[in-house]
Amino acid sequence: MKVVVIGAGIAGLAAAWELVRTEGCEVTVLESERRAGGVIVTEHREGFIVEGGPDGFLAGEAELPALAAELGIGDRVVDQRARGTSLWTGTALTPVEDGRAAAVLGIEAKSAEVAAGFRSFAAGMSQPVVALSQRLAGVLKFTQGVAGLTRAGDRWRIAITGGSTHETDGIVLALPAYAAGRLLESVGVTHARALAEVTYLPSVTVSLAYRADQLGSPMSGAGFVVDPNIVGAQHAAPLPNHAPLHLRACTYASAKFPGRAPAGHVLLRAFLAPGDGDPANAAHTQLAAILGLRGEPLWSRAFHWPRGLPRYHAPHRDHLSEVRHRLTRLPPIAIAGAGYDGAGVSACVRSGREAGRLIARWMAR
Repeated sequence: MKVVVIGAGIAGLAAAWELVRTEGCEVTVLESERRAGGVIVTEHREGFIVEGGPDGFLAGEAELPALAAELGIGDRVVDQRARGTSLWTGTALTPVEDGRAAAVLGIEAKSAEVAAGFRSFAAGMSQPVVALSQRLAGVLKFTQGVAGLTRAGDRWRIAITGGSTHETDGIVLALPAYAAGRLLESVGVTHARALAEVTYLPSVTVSLAYRADQLGSPMSGAGFVVDPNIVGAQHAAPLPNHAPLHLRACTYASAKFPGRAPAGHVLLRAFLAPGDGDPANAAHTQLAAILGLRGEPLWSRAFHWPRGLPRYHAPHRDHLSEVRHRLTRLPPIAIAGAGYDGAGVSACVRSGREAGRLIARWMAR
């Protein structure tokens, strides 16, 4: 039996991992980009580990450690070191409760879960992506964008951008909700377009490297968040030139997890509201004023996410339940990813694995 997984983000990779271990299942993973991982991006530069997307997962979530153990990288899971978050009020950094800080960053979790801390991987969050990609090397196909789906009796025909097609017995659709909804509407799944109501907020992250002696004072905790009431507002000193504050938060990346910067250096990660101008320059200017940084960064790296973290509206679960009910009337097809059952990395792994198991059960009938 053939199954195609559309999308090689962590949810699609987890679904494929579940399926390749199912006896009698022939799996293909189609990815429109030239790399796997979706919003999980880790770069290694001059001894620094730079995250473009999520930098960790909640310590109380078991999905990633379990997957890592299966992939033989269980010993590469690392715990958070520095703890505690501050709030920038516009004039000072003051301690803030962990749950409030998470809410400012859009992390949907209970205060107790956030208080338990985060975990990551020694080589960065792309480590399980790399391990999965290696295990799936024979079935993972890049630059294979999907142009459309059609039913072919009790099977599926997938049209690929450029003209080729795939015929398959089952599909895992591991795409953002706005893309999945469009494809599902085209095969008659009414209300699927409601999935497009999931809002993917734009964001910009900037990583900046400094020497430790450029810090005006020691860093306290794992970082700070900015009072949302002052983001985008004009500010007096200490911010220069009364410029609008685009900074939403800053993680002290080299303090939060081990191995993120070489000895004698500091790695900061700024989260910015989209705006005009150079985000790296804006991040450095505003961080220098808040943290007392001296001199220019050794280097900076900006990541732009026009559609970043999803936000669910009130009727989301009802829409999702209805869509999944209607999928049961079609040849085997399941949906997985951040747009459905939770935006965190662990939720995506769980969503992907559940979709893979669902397809395997359908096809075993």
